[in-house]
Amino acid sequence: MKHRIGLIGLGMAVTPHARSLADLQDRVEVVAAFSRSARRREAFAENFPFPLTGDLDAIFDDPSIDTIAVLTPPGSHLELVQRAAAKGKHVLLEKPLDITTARAETMAAAAETAGITVAVMLQHRFKPAAERLRQILAEAGLGRLVGVSARVPLWRPQSYYDVEGRGTRARDGGGVLISQAIHTLDLMLSLAGPVSRVSAFVGYGVAHKMETEDLVAAALRFENGAIGVVEASTASYPGSAERIDITGTAGTAALAGTGLEVRWQDGRSESSTPDALPGGVGADPMAFSHHYHLAVWRDFFDALDQGRPPRIPPREALKVHYLIDAILGAGSGEPGRKT
Repeated sequence: MKHRIGLIGLGMAVTPHARSLADLQDRVEVVAAFSRSARRREAFAENFPFPLTGDLDAIFDDPSIDTIAVLTPPGSHLELVQRAAAKGKHVLLEKPLDITTARAETMAAAAETAGITVAVMLQHRFKPAAERLRQILAEAGLGRLVGVSARVPLWRPQSYYDVEGRGTRARDGGGVLISQAIHTLDLMLSLAGPVSRVSAFVGYGVAHKMETEDLVAAALRFENGAIGVVEASTASYPGSAERIDITGTAGTAALAGTGLEVRWQDGRSESSTPDALPGGVGADPMAFSHHYHLAVWRDFFDALDQGRPPRIPPREALKVHYLIDAILGAGSGEPGRKT
C-alpha cells in the first residue's frame, strides 16, 4: 500500500520535497499540501498537482494520513512533531530540529515515547561523493586521521535577511551555522566522528543587518586526535561550494560540493566530477538538484516499510546541534568546551 502523506509548509523549502514525492508516486500519495497563505497555495499549485488545504487540523485528524512532512520555519517544529506523535503519524522533518537544543531534545523524546519514526532532512550525507568517501574511511583507506576541516563560503544578499524573521533566534534559532552550515558540519561529523574541544570567533551581523551570526571561524579537536578548522559565512560574495578536507597518514581527501578528489601517498588517486548545479551557494539558496532530498525520502519510506530506524533520526541530528552550541558558546567568550 502507498503511504499517504500531508505536506505542512509551502515556503522556500518545499520544492525539492515536492519533486521527490512526484518521483516516488509509486510509493506515496500526497493527500494534502498545507499553507495558511492563499498566495503560497496558489504559487505551489502552478508547479505541482497535489491537493491543497488551508486547514491544518484536517491533516492531523485524517486517520488515512500516516506520514507528514514538516517544512515550516524551525520555531514551529517541536509543536508539529508533538501533534504528529499524539496522532501516531510518522514525520519527515526539514532541518534543523528546532531553534534550541533543549526543544530538539524534547522533540526526540516525544517521538521515541510515541513510537513514531522521524527522519531529518540532512541530505548532504546522501551525496554519492560523500558515500564514497565514507566507504574509504570505513576501510581505513586514508590511514589514521590527523586533520579534518570544513569551509562553507556562501553568499546571501541583504534582501534574504529582510524577509520577516529570517536570521533571528525566535524563528530560525540562529544564522549561518544552524541555517546553512549545518549540512556540512553534520556531514563532517558523520565522516570523522565527534569533536572534543572547540575555540571560536563568531561575528554577528558582520556583513548584514541581522540578529545572528553571518561569519564564524572555529578551531576543533576531534576525539580521534585530529585537529582542524571550520569557516562559515554568508558574506563570501559570490559564494562557492562548501568543502571538507580530511588528512590521514596515508593520503588526503577533498569533498568540494558534490565532487571528490582523493590522493594517496603511494601515488594512487581518485576523483569524481561535481554536479552542474552550484548547490545554493549564492543569492538563490534553492539552486541545487533535488536528488539528495529524494535519497532521504527513499530511506525514510524504506525505514517505515522495513521496520528499522532511518539513517538520520533526531538523536543522530542532535550531534550537529551540540557542535553548533559549542562553537557559539566558545565564540561568546566562554572557554573552549567539550561538545
